[in-house]
Amino acid sequence: MASVDETGRRTQNRAMQAARNDVLDAPRIDAAPKPAPVARILCTDLAGLRAQALGLAEAAGFTPDCRVITPKTPWSFLSPMLWPDPRRAIDPAALAPPEGDLLIGAGGAAARLLGTLRRRDLPAVIVQHPRMDPTRFDAIVAAKHDGITGPNVIVTRTALHRVTAARLAEERTLWQPVFAQLPRPLVAVLVGGSNGRYRLDAAAARAFADGLATMMDRDRVGLMLTPSRRTDAGARATLAEALAPRGAWIWDMTGENPYFGMLALADAIVVTADSVSMVSEAAATAVPVLLARLPGRSVRIGAFMDDMVACGRARNFAGRLDLWPAESLNDTPMAAAELRRRLGF
Repeated sequence: MASVDETGRRTQNRAMQAARNDVLDAPRIDAAPKPAPVARILCTDLAGLRAQALGLAEAAGFTPDCRVITPKTPWSFLSPMLWPDPRRAIDPAALAPPEGDLLIGAGGAAARLLGTLRRRDLPAVIVQHPRMDPTRFDAIVAAKHDGITGPNVIVTRTALHRVTAARLAEERTLWQPVFAQLPRPLVAVLVGGSNGRYRLDAAAARAFADGLATMMDRDRVGLMLTPSRRTDAGARATLAEALAPRGAWIWDMTGENPYFGMLALADAIVVTADSVSMVSEAAATAVPVLLARLPGRSVRIGAFMDDMVACGRARNFAGRLDLWPAESLNDTPMAAAELRRRLGF
């Protein structure tokens, strides 16, 4: 027969074991998810630069905090590389707190500023060739045609952008009723403009309009066209005069921008070859891309366009619809994943 002390010990042991079982069987309470790092995005007010920096931040899972770099007089008349202190050369609103967990910039002004703001606890990432000492940045994300390599450089085949499968699916649903009446195959036309290296002047606009009109007449395509902020009024008028009577849908630059909806719904895309960003966004879809070459010359941009043709992702536009099996070319997710790995986020 067990003693009173032994009976007590057994009772205590059973109670302790029951308590342990209760702990093991209790629902697991996970720790609160860690908030996404905040990326302060700094660039001048250019849509192409902003789209690249924002696209990188979104793909990396960062929370973007976009700030516009606005140079003050007299610094606005000088190259950013000549600013003695870039923090004093710009509107201070861009530097107002909170500063975030990292800096992402795009373009020359951003490079000059980030090189000054970078700290050990505030890494700096620049998009495009910074045209300054690359060791002043924790990471550089640049396209192959930018011609820069190094231990802190992530090289992509195309420019960074915000085109994703999810965004295209959402925009397809939103814009399908707007373009439903247009014939198929449906061609999206993305129009840039003169930029100091290429010209979309009166003669170039007329030649482009004639090529698009020929495609509509001979290939019986539906056509939806969006100009950009760089497309001057004369070029827009020339395109509208040639294409609207043939049933083309042309954005009048009022209301919501149809750009992503057009990418989502197109069976083919014609894009002027003055913009690496627009061609990169078109190449991220899974439809043929046709390059409308413009008068002018840029070694860097021309090399990119030639590479797109050489790899089979694009062909030159010659006034006719050209269809072939196409696959998405999109290096933004790769660059974003590699950036997180390198920075330890």
